[in-house]
Amino acid sequence: MKNLLLLTSVLLLISLSAAAQATKKAVIKTPGLHCEKCKSKVEFYLSRQEGIVTVNSDYRKKTTTVTWITDRTNIEEVKAHISNAGYDADDVEAEEFTYKRLPKECQIKQMPDSSIRQ
Repeated sequence: MKNLLLLTSVLLLISLSAAAQATKKAVIKTPGLHCEKCKSKVEFYLSRQEGIVTVNSDYRKKTTTVTWITDRTNIEEVKAHISNAGYDADDVEAEEFTYKRLPKECQIKQMPDSSIRQ
């Protein structure tokens, strides 16, 4: 009986490790984040996308750390999702229509080299 239980446990562990999916993690510059409302909006929007495992935005550092499943999405899609939420993501600019729909307090001027939004 003990051997059967041990064998079953080993087979279960092997099957679980084979089913584990590869993930990647990246820190993305999000210069438009400047308050708790911006942070919550990005985290909520990204967490609902397929393949996104974890999201942690830091409006003080102006970064968003994302972990995703590599079989389901990639870094460019993650940046596109952030852009679709109305925020710049590294080299991907915010979707203008969505940016204009952000609350007025979240529509801030960008860095000096970027175009100025009001």
